Amino acid sequence: MEEETRGKKAIFIGGLAEDVNEAVIYEHFSPFGDIVEVQLPSAATNPAQETDAKHRGFAFVTYSSAADALDAIDNMDLNELHGKVLKVNIAKSVKSTIQPAQGNRAVWESEEWLQQYAKPLAQSGGVQGRNAQREARASGDASQAEEPADTEDQEAMEE
Repeated sequence: MEEETRGKKAIFIGGLAEDVNEAVIYEHFSPFGDIVEVQLPSAATNPAQETDAKHRGFAFVTYSSAADALDAIDNMDLNELHGKVLKVNIAKSVKSTIQPAQGNRAVWESEEWLQQYAKPLAQSGGVQGRNAQREARASGDASQAEEPADTEDQEAMEE
C-alpha cells in the first residue's frame, strides 16, 4: 500500500451517468464496507433550482475504514455502471494540490531571486536612478555650462 493512500477513507468516483443518484451509488459501493457518507455534487448554480438539476458526473464516498475504501477502488475502478465506465480513486483534498514549496508566493519574495535579478536602486532606471545619474553628471561637469531646461523632457521621451 502506498504511503499517501494509507489512512484515506474517502474515494472519488468519476464518469457517472446522468441517471445515477445517491441510492444507486450506495447500492453498488456498500458491499465493500460500511459507508459513512455519499456526496453527489449538484450541477445547479442556483440553490433554489437544486431539485431540477442533475449532478456533475462525479461523487465521493466515505467509508468507515481505509481498507474498505481500497477494496472499493480495487473492485470498481474501470467497471461499468449504467452504461458508463467509472474511474475510482482515493479522494484528494483541495488543500493538498498546492505545494508548500511553491504556494502562492511571488518569485521576488525569495532572497535568492532578489540577489540574482534585483539591481540597486541607483542602477534600476527609476526616478531615483535618473536623479542619481544627473547628480553624478552635475558634479563631474561642474565646469561646463548648465544643461538646457528641456533635457529632462528629452530623457523622459527616450524611455
